[in-house]
Amino acid sequence: MKKIIVGEKISTLCADKNISKEELAERSGLTVAQIEFIENSDTVPSLSPLIKIARALGVRLGTFLDDSDELGPVVHRQTDSQKPATFSSQLSSANSHLDFFSLAASKTGRHMEPFLIDIKASPTNEPILSSHEGEEFIFVLEGSVRINYGKETHILHKGDSIYYDSIVDHLVSALNDTPAKIVAVVYTPL
Repeated sequence: MKKIIVGEKISTLCADKNISKEELAERSGLTVAQIEFIENSDTVPSLSPLIKIARALGVRLGTFLDDSDELGPVVHRQTDSQKPATFSSQLSSANSHLDFFSLAASKTGRHMEPFLIDIKASPTNEPILSSHEGEEFIFVLEGSVRINYGKETHILHKGDSIYYDSIVDHLVSALNDTPAKIVAVVYTPL
């Protein structure tokens, strides 16, 4: 099982494109400290900064989560093992609560990012909502989730789904600190 190292891929892309951390920070709207945190951590604070970095580097989000050049259809088997990309609603990996398993990591040139996501108990600190260009679709497989979307809160149970514009501040978390599992499809225009 190969570990996904998002930070290494960002560093490599920056080196290949001759882009400094300062320039990447300026292009993405993030701080140099945030870029360094992502490069040096096994956990990414949320999808939002990763999407901003992808746009700033002119690559698709999946570039950070895959290593393949498959052009045809991609089948993902339940028995396929992979290391998750771990995200958090915090600026610290100590509170990571979302493990993302890509369902199309070997499909190159895709425009959507389908994920199986294990949601752990919510972080103890105040979570940080995120926003980014694009849209998201979530379907609850197990447990219940809370979706904070702008000023609204939506509670979803097994079999429920939600589709929303990602530009609005949002946060997905387990309801009542009970783990949950969802399928999420993220679309981000390049």
